[in-house]
Amino acid sequence: MIRGVRGAITVSADQPEEVLQETRRLVLEIARENKIEPDHVASVIISTTTDISSAFPAKAVRTIDEWNFVPVMCTHEMDVPGSMPLCIRVMMHVNTELSQKEIHHVYLNEATKLRPDLTAKSQVSST
Repeated sequence: MIRGVRGAITVSADQPEEVLQETRRLVLEIARENKIEPDHVASVIISTTTDISSAFPAKAVRTIDEWNFVPVMCTHEMDVPGSMPLCIRVMMHVNTELSQKEIHHVYLNEATKLRPDLTAKSQVSST
């Protein structure tokens, strides 16, 4: 069965090195938390807030060992007033036997504020 695994992270500035580093960190943490191998991934969609334009976050995924064949696409989030700035979001479509409630969605840095309900679940399950 294919499940969606979500995650988000913020960067302190729209700098190419930081965008790529933090995207990589997020993807690897999602994979680690959910025991995801690249061959299990059908596709990855990465969105950024419109204040991030210095680098394609998909490039970070393509540089991870064995992830170079995973289809990855970037897009921008809707520009909603008051939304969290400098945020990178990931939706990973994964072949898994896990149920929806067993999936660990990962929120890092300031993005923990987006889904405190899921962040608390992840912190409880990883301790």
